[in-house]
Amino acid sequence: MANHKSAEKRVRQNAKRNEINRSNRSKLRTSIKKLRASVAAHDKAGSTELLNPTISLIDKAVNKGIIHKNTAARYKSRLTKHVGGMA
Repeated sequence: MANHKSAEKRVRQNAKRNEINRSNRSKLRTSIKKLRASVAAHDKAGSTELLNPTISLIDKAVNKGIIHKNTAARYKSRLTKHVGGMA
């Protein structure tokens, strides 16, 4: 348990940041799942519509330090390839 005022504040800050990170990671994962489901259902219009907001969320997650930039690049590349490959 924290014994100093500064340590108690740090515990509060960490808890708040943890909630924010969890929320952002959850939004990102949900968006990716929706896009993948749309691709799996062969919904070209829906997939194209979901691609840009999902890529935007991925970029925001990188800026917030939630995922690594190479992971983001891999996600974006694969998702774009799947959406573009639909005929």
